[in-house]
Amino acid sequence: AFPIYAQQAYANPREANGRIACANCHLAQKPVEIETPQAVLPNSIFEAVVKIPYDLSSKQVLGSGTKGGLNVGAVVILPEGFKLAPANQIPAEIKEKNKGVYISPYSSTAENILVVGPIAGDKHQEIIFPVLSPDPATNSEVNFIKYPIYVGANRGRGQVYPTGEKSNNTAFTSTVSGQVISIEPQEKGKIDVTIATANGEVTQTVPAGLELSVKVKDTVKVDQPLTLDPNVGGFGQEETEIVLQNPNRVKGMIVF
Repeated sequence: AFPIYAQQAYANPREANGRIACANCHLAQKPVEIETPQAVLPNSIFEAVVKIPYDLSSKQVLGSGTKGGLNVGAVVILPEGFKLAPANQIPAEIKEKNKGVYISPYSSTAENILVVGPIAGDKHQEIIFPVLSPDPATNSEVNFIKYPIYVGANRGRGQVYPTGEKSNNTAFTSTVSGQVISIEPQEKGKIDVTIATANGEVTQTVPAGLELSVKVKDTVKVDQPLTLDPNVGGFGQEETEIVLQNPNRVKGMIVF
């Protein structure tokens, strides 16, 4: 759950096809929800609540090979002009709910995109993003219309690093076809699996923390998993809409 990876690699985390970049590393699909008001007035603060549900008893394989709890992270892509509410304008109630949660703009040029994480998932299955709406009276690029809001959120570590290498949070596969002739434990929990092929023996080292799905004398094929899939997390994305409402329109409706 490291949104900073996306910040370093993508100027905009939402690709042209609508997919959010986090999905490039977090391959399993999981649900995510976002709740916002149906409409907001200009220059007002509202809550965008992102929900990241998962089984709190789940334990993931950490980089060290040990098991631990899941972290969560999220990115919220707001319409142009919308941004993170200034700290001195955020109500005390929201500050209390967000204690220990650091939300920041995606970059200095993308203040409408907010990121958070990694933070402990067991305490933050709901994350509140305090948002300040723009005012068309002071921003000519903003209009009183309906806007889309996109959200992506993950729980747990990814299966692929930004460099393209696999993490140890995915099934380890065979690089050759042949028969497993030996399985030898190594230091720090790693396991050497030796496979006899038509061109000789090939030894592959399985990362620590993974559970083998093969045994000696089993026949395997190229890209066949040698371990069970350890991943218990995943990524999801959702979208909603919000109306930037003209206060004069509201007043007119009340009068009517």
